Amino acid sequence: MKILYAIQGTGNGHISRAREIVPLLQQYGDVDLLVSGTQADVKLVQEVKFQLHGFSFIFGKKGGVNHYETWKSMDLPQFVRDMRSIPLEDYNLILNDFEPVTAWACKSRGIESVGLSHQASFRSRKVPKPKSIDWAQLVMKYYAPATHYVGFHFDRYDDFIYTPVIRAGIRNMETSNLGHYTVYLPAIDDRYLVPLLKQIPQVRWEVFSKHSKEGYVNGNVTVTAVNNELFNKSLASCEGLLTGGGFEGPAEALFLGKKLLVAPMKFQYEQQCNAYALKQFGLPVLWGSNKNWLPVIKHWVECPQVHQFHFPDETAAVIDKVVKQFAR
Repeated sequence: MKILYAIQGTGNGHISRAREIVPLLQQYGDVDLLVSGTQADVKLVQEVKFQLHGFSFIFGKKGGVNHYETWKSMDLPQFVRDMRSIPLEDYNLILNDFEPVTAWACKSRGIESVGLSHQASFRSRKVPKPKSIDWAQLVMKYYAPATHYVGFHFDRYDDFIYTPVIRAGIRNMETSNLGHYTVYLPAIDDRYLVPLLKQIPQVRWEVFSKHSKEGYVNGNVTVTAVNNELFNKSLASCEGLLTGGGFEGPAEALFLGKKLLVAPMKFQYEQQCNAYALKQFGLPVLWGSNKNWLPVIKHWVECPQVHQFHFPDETAAVIDKVVKQFAR
């Protein structure tokens, strides 16, 4: 059997999930990997056969998407050329983790594909979503269309939705609490974060920055360039995680029983939905409309947070079901 696994390269969550899924897929046949996008800091261990430009959302530095840089990076003629270049007919199964080039190539040629992603869960009306303007929902619906969907979310909201894929390194991690707080907000420059966090001097902050190539210490705040190994070490021993409204990062913190505070990116519909879902569980959110984050962060630091999430290790069973149900 030949399998094509197409992965979105914006953010780290898609790649992190793929690193767990690829070895499982390889038990069923030959797996070719395709990645499009340019904003991931985590790399696949396995060889990538197709590296495409795709359509990436470019992170800004003030809490949102940089719309100008995102628009500038888009290359529609290259997108069409890439669509035509993928030998889709060679594969018995095409899996898509919110990757637009392969998705639209399949759609244009009438070839079945499986949307295997967190975003796939948003096909269900049972998933919590805030009220939003229509265009945001349309982008989510048509960015990477598929013929079948298998989703992941914080809860099993529907029969095709499963709980998060937690990396083996996280599942097997020895945890402790050294009292510090870990911070990963890729859409916010550390020059904005450090002065804010220094106003809460009673705790140590370990900030992982996408915008700083060299680490430094400023008072009770340590800034480190994004590094997966160092981040995992910090997360394992922290009191809590302050992060964006992505999916995998918050899910891992919840799995480890860490306190969690999320700040979803402005104008990013998926992150707004994730934050809205977490809010339904009673977890705090830093909304972009809140111009003064300091009281919310202080309250989060000072107050205990009790939550219990059960994320069973069901990834192998999910992949087995997908292969047996959808392979041609």
